[in-house]
Order: sequence, then structure tokens, then C-alpha cells
Amino acid sequence: HGDDIERQLRALGASLDWSRCVFTMDPGFSAAVAEAFARLHSAGRLYRARRPVAWSCALRSALAHVEVETRPLAGPTALRPPGCPRPVTFGVLVTFAYPVHGDDGLEVPVATTRPETMLGDVAVAVHPRDPRYQHLHGRRVRHPFTGRLLPVVTDESVEPHPSPGAVKVTPGHSGADLALAEAHGLPAPGVIADDGTMRPPGGGWLQGVHRFVAREEVVAALADRGLYRGSQDHAMTLPLCSRSGDVVEYLLKSQWFLRCRDMARRAREAVTSGRLQLIPKFHEKNWKTWMDNVEDWCLSRQLWWGHRVPAFRVGAPAGAAGERWVVGRSEAEARAAAARALRCPPHLLQLQQDPDVLDTWFSSALFPFAALGWPKETPDLRRFYPLNVLETGSDLLFFWVARMVMLGQELTGQLPFSQVLLHSLVRDAHGRKMSKSLGNVIDPRDVIAGATLQELQEKLHRGILDPNELAIATEGQKRQFPHGIPECGADALRLALCSHNVHGDDVRLDMDTVLSYRRFCNKLWNAVKFVLGALGPDFIPEPPEETEPRHPMDRWVLSRLARAAGECERRMEAFEVHGAVAAAHHFWLRSFCDVYLEAAKPELRAGDAGRRAALRRTLLTCADLGLRLLAPFAPYVAEELWQRLPRAGPPAAPRPLPGRVPPR
Repeated sequence: HGDDIERQLRALGASLDWSRCVFTMDPGFSAAVAEAFARLHSAGRLYRARRPVAWSCALRSALAHVEVETRPLAGPTALRPPGCPRPVTFGVLVTFAYPVHGDDGLEVPVATTRPETMLGDVAVAVHPRDPRYQHLHGRRVRHPFTGRLLPVVTDESVEPHPSPGAVKVTPGHSGADLALAEAHGLPAPGVIADDGTMRPPGGGWLQGVHRFVAREEVVAALADRGLYRGSQDHAMTLPLCSRSGDVVEYLLKSQWFLRCRDMARRAREAVTSGRLQLIPKFHEKNWKTWMDNVEDWCLSRQLWWGHRVPAFRVGAPAGAAGERWVVGRSEAEARAAAARALRCPPHLLQLQQDPDVLDTWFSSALFPFAALGWPKETPDLRRFYPLNVLETGSDLLFFWVARMVMLGQELTGQLPFSQVLLHSLVRDAHGRKMSKSLGNVIDPRDVIAGATLQELQEKLHRGILDPNELAIATEGQKRQFPHGIPECGADALRLALCSHNVHGDDVRLDMDTVLSYRRFCNKLWNAVKFVLGALGPDFIPEPPEETEPRHPMDRWVLSRLARAAGECERRMEAFEVHGAVAAAHHFWLRSFCDVYLEAAKPELRAGDAGRRAALRRTLLTCADLGLRLLAPFAPYVAEELWQRLPRAGPPAAPRPLPGRVPPR
């Protein structure tokens, strides 16, 4: 989508140095990624471990914790996860019993929202002082499907109060259960495959069955064996993959992790000390909370596209002790490192690079300095780093901003920027997040140039939507844009977006607002056209700064202009763009067009020569400086009009304007 994004930015009139455009997969940037990984590994920040990771079965890849969205459920809720053949009800707590081995009639009831995982249970845990189970300490229970004998273990981490008070231990699918299992020397088998189907040890009747279909079959099988003890509504939080919408599984995987606690502590201190300013300020609370509770960052991804992990598994020659992992900026560097570590000739070693790729946010976190040539000491890096202001969406505070700050300080010793402006999210007119599946995503180029409903629908069908989502999106577009999108121009769209207070509530992009600013651009065009006509071919301009009004009306409108300029400056310095737009808009619409132009018209027709000359000077000053105020927000129309104004110097007739605003 990179080309589309660039074309959108160009159409919107972004004032960027396009010669510095960088993609994170460019060769120079890729070298920076390998350098960063190698340096972090040398510093002891990186390690490889088999740990529970958040796993998306739809993507078949690990996720970072910040890529997991939590959906609170008040009770039973039917959802249809990707790939599941039928809807699944979540928010239900199932209780079943484990029969105690060797003593008919004794049982231990356990409750779970994930009954399908009981195939991976390795124990039942109780609190050591829970009187309900003290007679079972050291006993074993029999697994109803495999016949395995599972120990009843005691652990202080078990909450003794809620019924039933005993918990199933499934270390292959829970971080807390893994810690308990390791403390008691228990194994950690997994029973769910990467694709979300069941993979119980030794096979069985559920082999290859979708995990949520298996849930129903497990409950039915427990009931057949007389071990089902009922279900009840249960409020819970469901973890979802932010990209695929799939229910996240926690699977044991060998992955690369980045230790974040020390880096997070320094990032937190940067905000509390004032060296890093978050705008609006209320984001500071979330920043501190996240930094105080940061977890190690899983960097490994099982995707086909991205920066391949620059780590190599070493197959040692015969007689050498085991194998190990080495990190290198290249295979040659890794081979040399392995040879030194194993004290053997490099050509005898077999190296296999990790097939995984790095989380895309890892390379994105390097952007402030890698885009300027780091790790080389380039002139750009010396001149521009660290940056002043980062502007981005508030939803990227932890995905991107926090990682840039942590890795920027770690790898360069400096904060990557001193201020962060976090703008609100742009939503549709109904306040819904723009989503391809809803069909409410708006391409700015369609607003700028206009698009028929047929053109909008053709874009949907060129995408990669699921057929069901495509049908929903198509119908959503018909309701939202029954007659397509009218041509509005880039200036009107920019003004509409900038008129919202991006420090607070989300921005609702309403076409009526954009059309209102299109009418304002037309009014602006006609106002300047009137000014040029009033000046005439013989008008000799003076620099606006030398205007010395004497007439009360001239003094009044210039005072309004001065006030608008001051308000724009104050608001822009505070990153309150909406306030600057409002000040410039109010001057043009209310002070200049509605009052001053109407008052000037009769005097231009009937006033004396001196008065007409003063009016012309004031008109030019207002048009000149007023267009400068609007230029950051409506660059196309402001530049087009400003270039046609006469300048101080040799007399030159102003160029006439066409009758309507050009399409841009």
C-alpha cells in the first residue's frame, strides 16, 4: 500500500521533502535493523526462550502484547472467529469433575472457560490451607479421556475462596499455569496446533478438529461419562488479535524476546522529568501505567514478509558439545562468532538462519535515526537528530511511540524527539472506526476529485475482502454514499479535518462539513477576485507592513486581521490547529467578506480619490496577509490567489481570475 499512501499524501498537498522518502525494507534501512539486533544482543537485551506467546491462529504468527485487544464480555456472547465453521458462545464457565484415583466416589471439581484445553491438563492445584481439599494432598486424579494420573498439588497462588476452589493446570496454554508447573516439576504439553486445530498428545478422537468445535465435543463427552457438573454465565475478558479478529491462543514457542524493563524505566523518566512532552498531557497517565507494567517484547513473527531474524542456529561438528544460536549482521560474521565460541574451523560449521522475521514495529521503532542513515554518521544524522516533534495517531502511543523512545535512547543515547503530538482518530460520520469490512473507509482522493458509487464499489471488489465482508461493505457503501462522493478539492478536505479539535474526541468526517468548506473556498475565490477588480490596472502597491490606515473602518478591519494573526500564532505554537483554522476562517468570513467588503463597495463607486486609494491599500493588505494565514490549511487555493496579487515594485497589472475555483 506504500504507493497509494504516497499518492494520497501528494494529493492532500503534504509539504514534504520527497527525496528523503524511506521504506523500512530498503537496503540501508535493512542494514540498520541487523545492526540494532546485533547491538541489543551484545548488550544482553535480547534472549531466546521457550515461553507462552500470544498466538493468532488466523495469521499463524506470534503477536506482541500491544497487538492483543481485549473485549469485555458481561456474559454469554456468540461470536464467529475466523476459520470456525459455526458461531461460538463465549462468557460461559463450565464445571466438571476429576475422579480421585483409588477411591470410588471422591472427586475434585474444577471450573474453566476453556474446557477443550483440559486435554493438556497435567495436575489439579489447590490452596494448601483450603479445608475442602486437605484430605487430598498428595493424591492423584484420573484424566477421563487419556487415563493419565494427574497429581493434586498445593500452591499459594491458588485462590481458595471462589467455588470450586480447585484449578486445572494447563501449562501449555497459560503463562500462570506454566509458572506453577515449573515450580512443581511438571511437563508442559500443548494440545492446540498453530492453525487452531486440536493436537492432543497421542492423537485421539479430536485430532484436527477446530478448537472451538472441540469445546462442544469435550463438554458432551464429559456429560456422557457423568463428569459434567453444569455451566453458568461468566463475565470475562476475551483476547483478540487486533489484525485478524481471531481469539488469541497462548502457545509455548521458542522465540526471540527483548528485555524492556530498564528501557521502559528510562522512557518513563523522560516524561516525568519533562524532557519528553506528550500532547495532550492526559496521555502521560497511560504512558506511566504502561511503562510500569511493561513485559518483554516478543520480536519473532512467523510471516513470509519482513526482516529475517539475523540469528543462526549452529550445527556443531562431530565431537563438539551440542548446538547454539549466534547473532550476526551477516552469515559470515555469525560463522566467525560461532567458530570462536566452539573453537573450531569455520568451514566445519553448519549454520541455519532463523526462518522467522522480526515484528514490523521493531524496524519502525528505528525510524527516527535509521531513516537518516544510522548507524553511519551521516550529515543528515548529525544535522537533524534528535527531531523536534513527532505527530501521529493516539492509537500508536504504545505500538510505535514507546518503542521509538525506548530504542532511541538505548541505541543512540538520546531521545528521538522532544515533543509528541497525538491526534485523535478519524472516524466516519456515525462515529464508527473506518474498517474495510464495513465499507466506510474513505480514500482522500475520492473526496478531492469525487467518485461515483460505481467507482467506489469497484474499489471494494479489487480488494481482498472475504465474500461475506464484501457483501456487508457493498451494502454499507450504498447507504453511506447513495450518490457517490462529490468533488470537494484538497483544500476543503484539509480545512474540514483541521477544524476539529484533535486533542480530544475522535474526528467524525462528515461530507456535509467538507462541502461547507468547499463553499468557503468559493467565497474566498470570489472575494479575492473582487479585490483584484477593485485595484485596477494602474494600482501601485506598497508593502503591507507599511499600511497606515486613518479611516475608522480600515483601522477596524486591520485590527481584526492583527487579532487573527496573533490567534493563529498562539494556537499553532500550542499545536491547537483547530483554533488557528477558526481564527483565519472567522476573519475572512465574518470580518472581511461580511462587513468590510460590503462597506467598501459603495465607497469604491462614489468616494473621493484619496478614500478609494486608502481602500485599495487596505483591501490588498487584508488579502495578502489573510491568504498567508490560510496557506498552511488550504495551500492550493491560497497559493493560486496569492501569486496573482500585485507586489510592491514596477507596476504590473494583476492577472485576472477565472470564474470558479480550479479542481485542486
